[in-house]
Amino acid sequence: MNKTENNMDNSSLIDNWQQVSKQIHQTSDLAGRQVDSVVLLAVSKTKPADMISALAQKGQRHFGENYLQEALEKINTLKSQPEGEGIVWHYIGSIQRNKTRDIAESFDWVQTVERDIIAKRLNDQRPTELPPLNVLIQLNIDNEQSKSGCLPEQLLELVTTIKAYERLQLRGLMIIPAKSDTGAFARTKQLFEEVKEKHPELNGWDTLSMGMSGDMTEAIANGSTMVRVGTGIFGARA
Repeated sequence: MNKTENNMDNSSLIDNWQQVSKQIHQTSDLAGRQVDSVVLLAVSKTKPADMISALAQKGQRHFGENYLQEALEKINTLKSQPEGEGIVWHYIGSIQRNKTRDIAESFDWVQTVERDIIAKRLNDQRPTELPPLNVLIQLNIDNEQSKSGCLPEQLLELVTTIKAYERLQLRGLMIIPAKSDTGAFARTKQLFEEVKEKHPELNGWDTLSMGMSGDMTEAIANGSTMVRVGTGIFGARA
């Protein structure tokens, strides 16, 4: 059996992924939504390229990475493999100014845009031969000082700024709510709809990235279109 460096064989990895996918479909159905209306983002940070490859061969397309240098190595490794061609890479880590060029050049999505200076740099550094970079605004829905994100009262201004950048495609919102905040998903959905109402020209405004292994049922019930699952698929972090 082919073992990964994380001591999980590919059979267990695929089983985990299938169980998570099944749970998403069942939860979507219970919420009265289409079973394919929620995208599974497999959070592959700290996990090796061979695990990503195994899932990609089974049809998993979207992978999320937090650490830039580690991600770039995996992207380059998988680029030469047939299954690597279908992978959609999401950057979900914090963004420093000196990292924007590599992110703009190598990723398909960025979920953690929280201020104009980062959006502008990503726009200016996105290669013209690539399609516009899909971006989500990270929202600090609970106004927690320890967390990154645009504050709710700053959201509409930031949307107005980002939508003018031609090399970015503004797609929606991402949150990491406080565990104690049971209303965060509903409030985020309300803000999402407010942006849609006030900016009808945003044709690509279609993504709510919220919910992880422990709370994705509630997130999906409140309109999430993308859930981010790491440990539930890949096992515990090293």
